[in-house]
Amino acid sequence: MAIYGMSDQAILEEIGGRLKQRRLNRNLTQQDVADQAGLTRTTIGEFERGASSSMLTLIRILRVLEALEELENFLPDTGPSPLQLAKLQGRQRQRASRKRSDSDSDPDREDPQW
Repeated sequence: MAIYGMSDQAILEEIGGRLKQRRLNRNLTQQDVADQAGLTRTTIGEFERGASSSMLTLIRILRVLEALEELENFLPDTGPSPLQLAKLQGRQRQRASRKRSDSDSDPDREDPQW
């Protein structure tokens, strides 16, 4: 299914529908999932209907449905690129670089806001 043209709400509904189908395939009721996930049955029902929810709710539901590995497919760990590895020389990057403005590159230049 191409999700690029879908609205945010339609994507939430699609995710909820897919998790509902997975739950039904495992022959679990909403109450079964809620009990195992430490959530309410209402929360499970709302999630399946596409209500906005937290990431923690998603993780708990995926754990009960034995589908946490789906997160790896969703956002696989890409690791650093070969060019980054060469530049880092074995060190793993810890943070992003700060974007430099023109005034940052010339310490003698006065800040126009002052």
